Amino acid sequence: MDLQHQQVIKELAQEHGAQNVLVLLGSPDWESAELSAETVVLGDPTYAGPLAEVQLGLPVYHVLEDEIREAVPDDVYEEQIGVMADVLEKDEIARAVKAMRDKGHSNQE
Repeated sequence: MDLQHQQVIKELAQEHGAQNVLVLLGSPDWESAELSAETVVLGDPTYAGPLAEVQLGLPVYHVLEDEIREAVPDDVYEEQIGVMADVLEKDEIARAVKAMRDKGHSNQE
């Protein structure tokens, strides 16, 4: 996640409250999905961006996760995601993002 996106997410969370912001990722592999999820949940692990040491604890999902798939009309999902859902490593990506989401949830308890 680039520094500009980090700043936008930080500002949105501050303006609207973290409880009112959800991050939806479209990363093509589990490593980049995990890194982006970690950034918006626990803070930028590279310590380079606006979210360095900032634990927003935002809920984060990937477009390939079942919860998102079920929430989007079939025609829209097919048009926007389509074949990518068949060629990307859906299970690995979903597992990585869910693990970070769970870490954020456990940190808030």
